[in-house]
Parts: sequence; C-alpha cells; structure tokens
Amino acid sequence: MTHTIAVAGKGGVGKTTVCGMLIDALIKDGKGPLLVVDADANSNLNEVLGVEVETTLGAVREEIAQAELRGDVIPKNMTKADYAEYRFNSALVEEDDFDMLVMGRTQGKGCYCYVNGILKTQVDKYVGNYRYTVIDNEAGMEHIARGTLPHVDTLLLVSDCSRRGIQAVGRIAEMVRELNLKPTTMRLIVNRAPNGVLSEGVKEEIAAQKLDLLGVLPQDEAVYEADCDGRPSSKIPDSSPMKQALHALLKQLSL
Repeated sequence: MTHTIAVAGKGGVGKTTVCGMLIDALIKDGKGPLLVVDADANSNLNEVLGVEVETTLGAVREEIAQAELRGDVIPKNMTKADYAEYRFNSALVEEDDFDMLVMGRTQGKGCYCYVNGILKTQVDKYVGNYRYTVIDNEAGMEHIARGTLPHVDTLLLVSDCSRRGIQAVGRIAEMVRELNLKPTTMRLIVNRAPNGVLSEGVKEEIAAQKLDLLGVLPQDEAVYEADCDGRPSSKIPDSSPMKQALHALLKQLSL
C-alpha cells in the first residue's frame, strides 16, 4: 500500500516549497515511484518542481462542459463516459521519478465540489501503483475534511515563524482531531526562521496549540533567489541550509 504524505498550512508560509523539497528528497533517497498531487486550485507545485503541466483536471472539466454546450463534445466512436475518462487520463503528467496530478480550477463563480470529485476519482484510480503519494493541500484542510483524498499516514503542518502562522496550523490540527481523521503521524515544521532559531514567544505558542514540533527550517536566500529568477526552488543545491535541515527532519520520520 502507498504511504500518503499531506502537507498543509496557511497561504504564504512556503508550504509548497517545503512540499517540493520533500518530493526531491524522497526521490534522491530512492523512494520512488511517487504520485504527486497538487490539490490546490491555485496550483504552482509544478513550478517548484520544474515540471511543465499541459492541462489540469479543472481545465479538462471546463473543456468538456463548454464542448457540451456547443454540442460537439464526443467523438462518434466513443461514449460520453469513455471520452471523459480519456481526457482526464491526459491530465496525468509522467516524469522519470514521479507522476503528477494537478487539480487546477474551473472558470467563473461557484464551488469546487465537482472538480473535487474528479480529483478523488483520479487519485483513487492511481494511488495503489506508487510507494508514496505526496499531496500539497490548499491553505486549509478542505480536501481531507470532505474525504476527497485518501487516508493520510503522515501529515506535515507547515508554518512560518510567527504566532499567527502557528495559530493557523493549530486550528488545522484541531480540525483533524475533531474529524477523527487519525493520521499515523502529525508533526509541525516551522519554516523561514532567522538562523534556524525560534523566538521564545513562538515556542510558547507551539506549546499552547499542543503541536508536536518536528523541526525548524532556516531562512534561505537560495530559495528567494530561485523564485526571483523563475527557477524551480526544489532544485537548489543540496548543500543549501534549508535542504540540509529538511533532510535531517525527514530522517526523524523514518519514511
């Protein structure tokens, strides 16, 4: 069975960058093949990984919906269900060490219930073929709360080194407990800490939120420079302080 790792936290704390570096570390440790799922409607994990994504599940769903309005959705030799399956299969990005599904978004107003359902169907179809599934969640836990994604074995809560960031992941952790989701492991990673050191106030907030601190990632200029230059931040040198710190944390998880 696949081991499912989900990364969650509020927006702007470097959650997707941490997720990308986690994927890079698992691949280099020979943990592949991986199924990588970008479950954020505002998807950019592919940019962190340096992967070109031609289409997303949301884009395919929109394409089919618009074609139905025009009356030209289905080739004559295919049923509607067969055509939809064919098009959704095309959204799986195949790389050497991992395959990737990107949820994406639909156009216009309204909720994402339909595309969430599509994501669940596609993940359920593929997940058994991989040793590890790594999921970059949106800012929050909607997918897990709705049952969109499979049971999570390892849940990594990512925050920056601010009280508000810690409070945000504290609320996510509380939701996980209230929903009785029971991940095997739920740990906190604090990102972008100056010199990799937490203030006493942040330590107090971690304790107040009853969070299990896995470790701290330092502020790393190499990540900032990669983002500014449009380079995939997961590909910065392994000697970078952030990557070295993350690799040490992963050893603690015994993945």
